[in-house]
Amino acid sequence: MKHDHAHIGAAAGLEIEEAAQGFAAVGSEARLQVVLALVRAGDPGLSVGAIQERVDMPASTLAHHIRFLAAAGLIEQEKQGRELINRANFGRMQALAHYLLSECCADLTEVKT
Repeated sequence: MKHDHAHIGAAAGLEIEEAAQGFAAVGSEARLQVVLALVRAGDPGLSVGAIQERVDMPASTLAHHIRFLAAAGLIEQEKQGRELINRANFGRMQALAHYLLSECCADLTEVKT
């Protein structure tokens, strides 16, 4: 049985291009550090300065990584006064995990006991 690779994992609500972009976004150690800092912070999120303190990264480099993660939909940003608050997009992260796991064992024809 051949799979249409564009639709594998479609149960997760993502197409393969969207999933690849999301996985690529966390494919660098620096961006993964940023995502983990935001996951640890939970729903309140963190300002750019607070992220910088946690990941110990130059501001210009951090700004680049934040833009990349936001473009992939892994983080959401909200202006609060003069600060830009960044939050993990838990729904998007859950969809990526589900994308991988939704096809689990799909090619097995029989279950061995």
